[in-house]
Amino acid sequence: MFGCLTQSWADAAEVVPDASANPDMKARAYRLESNFRCLVCQNETIADSTADLAADLRAIIREQVEQGAADTQISDYMVTRYGDFVLYDPPFKTLTWALWLGPFVLLVLGFAALVLVVSGGRKRPPPALTDLERRRARRLLGGRL
Repeated sequence: MFGCLTQSWADAAEVVPDASANPDMKARAYRLESNFRCLVCQNETIADSTADLAADLRAIIREQVEQGAADTQISDYMVTRYGDFVLYDPPFKTLTWALWLGPFVLLVLGFAALVLVVSGGRKRPPPALTDLERRRARRLLGGRL
């Protein structure tokens, strides 16, 4: 199985550009890499992941940066290839509304359930018995009512 912790840090260092590379390009590439989710680890950016796929994606991003691609072009390429899930900050649209609104909806539902439980604790007095119900109760209890 290809896990994030199966690759050593020495292997991950092989894909890092050498120090002679343009520091501005390296910083830009790292910033871009930090915006994408590792598809293997899913809780790390591809900049921080040691998975083989993350190393491949870092190489693709660095290659595109060196070729002069704009940030939006690189982002569009990644989203086209891997979907919105690859973005660490997915856009708000119909396919991702649950990701954005889900926590708030759950919070409101939890609050509503709490209000129902608390208000349900106050018991109302039972309605008064009708004459027919009193006679029937006396008969059942043997006249002790």
